[in-house]
Amino acid sequence: MFTIEHDFDATVITLVDEGSPHLEEDVTIQAFEECVTIEQYDPRRDEVVKIVLSMAQVNELAAALNLPEGIYRLAPKRKE
Repeated sequence: MFTIEHDFDATVITLVDEGSPHLEEDVTIQAFEECVTIEQYDPRRDEVVKIVLSMAQVNELAAALNLPEGIYRLAPKRKE
C-alpha cells in the first residue's frame, strides 16, 4: 500500500510494507524541485535515516530499474 500527497513544495509518497511476517518500517519519499529524499525509521538506532538523491541520481535509478545487469551511463539530453 502507498499514499501520495501534494504539499506546497514537495510531493510526498509513503510506502507501507504489508502482507509478510517480517514487516519493514514505512518509507517516506519526498520529491522536491532540486532533489528527492528517502526516509525510514531505524528501530535499532531509534532514529530516522535520510538519503538525499540529486535529480540526476533519480533519473539514473529510474532507468536502472528497467535494465539488465551491467554498467551504464545515461546520455545527456539534447536541447532542441
